[in-house]
Amino acid sequence: MTLTGARSEGIKGTRQIQHLQLFFALAVFYSPKFCFSSLGAEIVSTDSNSIGSNSIGSKSIGSKSIGIKEVAAEAGVSIATVSRALRGMHHVNPETRRKILDAAEKLNYPIPQANAKALFGRTNSIGVVAPYISRWYFAQVISGAEQALREAGLDLLLYNFSQLKGRERLFQHQLLKGRVDALIVISLPPTEEEFESMLSLGIPIALVGMHHERCASVAIDDVAGARTATQHLVNLGHKKIGLLAGRPDDPFGFSVPQDRRRGFMQVLAENGLEWVPSREVYGDFTMHGASRAMDDLLARPNRPTAIFALSDEMALGALQAIKRNGLKVPDDISIIGFDGHEMAEFSDLTTIEQPVPLMGEMAAWSIMERLKSPRSEPHSLTMPTTLVVRNSTRRINPDEQQ
Repeated sequence: MTLTGARSEGIKGTRQIQHLQLFFALAVFYSPKFCFSSLGAEIVSTDSNSIGSNSIGSKSIGSKSIGIKEVAAEAGVSIATVSRALRGMHHVNPETRRKILDAAEKLNYPIPQANAKALFGRTNSIGVVAPYISRWYFAQVISGAEQALREAGLDLLLYNFSQLKGRERLFQHQLLKGRVDALIVISLPPTEEEFESMLSLGIPIALVGMHHERCASVAIDDVAGARTATQHLVNLGHKKIGLLAGRPDDPFGFSVPQDRRRGFMQVLAENGLEWVPSREVYGDFTMHGASRAMDDLLARPNRPTAIFALSDEMALGALQAIKRNGLKVPDDISIIGFDGHEMAEFSDLTTIEQPVPLMGEMAAWSIMERLKSPRSEPHSLTMPTTLVVRNSTRRINPDEQQ
């Protein structure tokens, strides 16, 4: 799908224009069902109306306060019996416990999360594993997942690590066991050992940004998206095309940079274009890294007439470097990004757009469906991408290739 001059509206989903810090601030203050964990640090809302509350409290509906006394009256049992039942204690008849739980639900009385597993066999928490939270893509996926989970009354427990030691602690020490009902893993290809560790938890798993035949997944075709981006530059007459890539020694083994690079190389080969290794620099998927890498590329002889940046964040950093070096986009050099970052529109950047928040939502709904129907088969979904043409790319004349 190609869209010229404006963003694609063919994909349903909400695009939230906000910084990650604002997202988490709003989540904590306005969503009582939000948990955050960073391999040891955990922030849980103490709103007594939430399942995440640490004590059995009361809730006001209008001018009437709903407390344990009202639950007892509704269930037709003593206050002491309600207290024992809601704390998951023994010596409560199952039928009586069920009656109390029905009464609490009817009155919308909050049940502490600490007791939810004992009462229902569930924690009401969904774990989300992300290697980064400061990068746009991961923040948008988390935002989409959180919205869907919040609407369903579930907590989001975020496991974040930026170093390999954190990854080892998460999988090898089974920090997830007994703490979450399901798991969403964002763009982090697990090793076979890690995958077996996740499967041993016996809970639904959904992957975002990659596929695996043994669990649900939502992703795009990164190879196809990169092919579309590169072919766009070729169609505009460019032959000397540079690549702003990730990092060659990626410790996490992300598949996305490899897939996008492969799509790029395929199109060059299919069009008989020579690949010159000196036209590839590494921006590590950050604006600052890309800006420095672009300075390096522009200082080399025989500079490219066009650049394919493997992410919009890197493209945005490259734009700054191009300007800093006294060049203009697209007069002196064309550039195309990938992702659909909201700043791409404001920077007039041509890009390959993907429905990132929607992918987070769909991963959340996927695992919620499996929680509802445990015997259902996991599904893999490949979402479409869209070429959005703006003014950072232009057609080049043959004499400009010299």
